[in-house]
Amino acid sequence: MSQNPDSALRSIELARTATGRYTARNAAGAEVEFGQGEGLLSPVELLLAAIAGCSAIDVDTATSRSSEPSEFRIEATGNKIVEENGANRMEDLNLSFKLSFPDDDGGRKAAGMVERLVALSHDKYCTVSRTVEHGTAVGHDISVGIDGVADGAK
Repeated sequence: MSQNPDSALRSIELARTATGRYTARNAAGAEVEFGQGEGLLSPVELLLAAIAGCSAIDVDTATSRSSEPSEFRIEATGNKIVEENGANRMEDLNLSFKLSFPDDDGGRKAAGMVERLVALSHDKYCTVSRTVEHGTAVGHDISVGIDGVADGAK
């Protein structure tokens, strides 16, 4: 995977490592393993983690300038539903923030920023939750080959 000169483009490369196990890798080489099975986050859990993580970065970056949190936890929840046509999707997505800061000037300053920062993350900065809320088309490009057969041969 090569670094793309388009700073707006985000990408990962996904590789199957075993049945139901996958590794996603970004251009910088960071990896996350996921799939179905013990010890793995599912794709839906990764979606929840991405939503929570995006807002966590927004809130943590700003509050940590004033004080290190003594507790920083976000629970992301949602209900998986099956529509009448059998299609799956999530609804009622929610983030529950549980943050604590030291009882000093910096901690009180950081604590006083949290509600505004969570709102700003939701309304403006968190690309992940904003994309989910606004919806976007997901396209597909498909290339399927048969081992040992030249391209275009049948």
